[in-house]
Amino acid sequence: MNPQVLKRAKRRDRMARWLIGAGGIGVIGCVALMLVLIVSVALPLFRPARAEVTARLPLPGGVPAGELLALGLDEYLETGYALDRSGRLTFFSLPGGQFLDGVPLRPPRPGVGVKTVEVGADDQLTLLWENGTATLARVVFTPEFSAGGRVIRHRVVPMGSMTPAAGAPLAASLRPGEGDGVLGVFWLPGNRFLLQRDRPETLPDGTERTASQAAIIADDPLGMVSAYALDKAGATLYAGTGNGHLLRWDLSGETPRLLDRLTAFRDGRAITALGLVFGDLSLAIGDATGGLTTWMPVVSDPGLEPRLALIHTLARHPGPVVRIEAAAHNKCLWSLDAAGTVHLDYLTSERNLLALRGKLPFRIYRANARGTGALSLDAAGQLQLWRIANPHPEVSWTVLFGKVHYENYNQPAEVWQSSSASDDFEPKLSFIPLMFGSLKATLFALAFAVPAALLGAIYTSQFATPEVRGVVKPAVEIMAAVPSVVIGFLIALWLAPRVEAGLVAVGLFAVILPPVLILFMAAWQGVRRCQWGKRLERGREFLILIPVLLVTAWAAWGAGPWVEQLCFGGDARQWLYRVLGMRYDQRNSLIIAFGLGFAVIPILFTIAEDALSNVPKNLQAASLALGASRWQTVWRVILPSASPGVFAAVIIGFGRAVGETMIVLMATGNTPILDWSPFNGMRTLSANIAVEIPEAPAGGTLYRVLFLSAVLLFLLTSVLNTTAELVRHRLRKKYGQF
Repeated sequence: MNPQVLKRAKRRDRMARWLIGAGGIGVIGCVALMLVLIVSVALPLFRPARAEVTARLPLPGGVPAGELLALGLDEYLETGYALDRSGRLTFFSLPGGQFLDGVPLRPPRPGVGVKTVEVGADDQLTLLWENGTATLARVVFTPEFSAGGRVIRHRVVPMGSMTPAAGAPLAASLRPGEGDGVLGVFWLPGNRFLLQRDRPETLPDGTERTASQAAIIADDPLGMVSAYALDKAGATLYAGTGNGHLLRWDLSGETPRLLDRLTAFRDGRAITALGLVFGDLSLAIGDATGGLTTWMPVVSDPGLEPRLALIHTLARHPGPVVRIEAAAHNKCLWSLDAAGTVHLDYLTSERNLLALRGKLPFRIYRANARGTGALSLDAAGQLQLWRIANPHPEVSWTVLFGKVHYENYNQPAEVWQSSSASDDFEPKLSFIPLMFGSLKATLFALAFAVPAALLGAIYTSQFATPEVRGVVKPAVEIMAAVPSVVIGFLIALWLAPRVEAGLVAVGLFAVILPPVLILFMAAWQGVRRCQWGKRLERGREFLILIPVLLVTAWAAWGAGPWVEQLCFGGDARQWLYRVLGMRYDQRNSLIIAFGLGFAVIPILFTIAEDALSNVPKNLQAASLALGASRWQTVWRVILPSASPGVFAAVIIGFGRAVGETMIVLMATGNTPILDWSPFNGMRTLSANIAVEIPEAPAGGTLYRVLFLSAVLLFLLTSVLNTTAELVRHRLRKKYGQF
């Protein structure tokens, strides 16, 4: 050979090797970069919450530290306020602490101080004065924007007052009532509560007056009441006792009604603090041992009223819990113990997000409505401004992959429900229904596609004539070019309604087809002895089966209404629900089996047919020479030898089905449920990303959880492909096909 030609050939071989290697490394690099991207977006979900002191402030306005009763601050950490025993609200700037102004809340008479104060999540203050009168006011922060920047305006809005009809109260809770009225609950000595409603009314002569209705709530002595809580609507009252008992009243009717009277702690430890979680469905209980638990009404048996039950156990404090405050926008809980330690916990995930301890114990601690900052007062009388980063409290491994007892659920469940119309919604972010939906859709699709594709590949490669193979194989491969959105569109809008209308006919066809084929093959044994039958058998057997399939389908469709009327009372869907308890959804797993199976068949058929066709012909010839039939040769020789390729085809088809998006998005109800019934739908991981990502705020919890589901999908397909490759190599070694 000419040395120059040989040199050029070697040079081209080296260039081709470098290009192919660079291309392979580039593909691996691109895949790795994709994984790094989605992991980097999902990783912040598991970063811990952070809190840091950004300023240490002197007490504003010269207020003695011992006189302070409450603190508060706005959402932007620019203005704070302090309430002292004289009823004066002192406003100051943050983080500098400069005095802004003071707003005195008018006492019922001169010289009367504040006995207790209750601060709501929306800066609503209930002040109980020393003479027993209670007043309700709210601190309102309003941001104003101008060319000079943002300015936080503050004002104090009086919302009413109330004097108890009887007794000297220990504490009070007031809520805005109907119209301009006020609803008040007063905690009285002797295990009693006074429920009082003051409503304005107009007399016949046109004059106005305030009508007052009062009722005493008392209970059998279970122990002295040590803490109580009233929900935001003033409809439910909770009380805890010093020996661990818990009571709940319904205040929405004309007369209070006792709903619960139970022993919360059998060891008799005192309930020291009560607080309602955002949404007012769950009750947080702090006890004398530092325990923090949440309780919720649940239905134990159908037909019974909901009763309080222990739902979540949160991180324990080093000392007795003395105060519990709920966040204003999520299910976070702030709790302060007698040792001056502050905890931040999240209800659903049961995560202890923060445990704050100063050099000196905290006396008062108050977070803002957004949970981005807080003010604290320590034992030395110094104010501290905290900046808090708590972006994703809802997520934990238990929430993503375990059972969680959500609000309004009677038992723990695995649920995906990322949004709701209610502001106090509790996000439910379990991956289990989505993983189950992906597995269910894939298995139903493969149950239809694998037999059809493999049997078709066996027939085409081993029994069909070259002419038939030259037509069938390209036709099946062209199926892969049909866009998945077209398949989903046809399946959802054309096939699903027809299957619903002819449900019994479809089931009847599936039942009668096997015996019809068996009877036809038994009859064919006599026909195949004829000369024309032998010619038809030589690779063209499918031609005689096509009319049989069509006639069977026509007969099943015609007999469907008669069978439905005779066996199912004229309504098969209602019969399924009444007898079997199954609901029939138009877009269900059977529809997915057809649609997703149609998309998977081409890749299954092509890889399996190539593997079967590449089995050395000498193996087939040796088997036939030893007297084996064609089918025995396929079953005993061809299939074992081609098993690596066939297995690879099934696994690749599995991965193709798991990752499919458009078909399952369009042809299912996209309902994330855990049910193997073939008559309802599902939601898959890939479809969930397509459904949720347009509405997910960038950088939010849902946004990052969707990227985490993409990581999960990536790892699932990677594990499948790696497992398939390992098994394929073992099969190749076993059966000697290289």
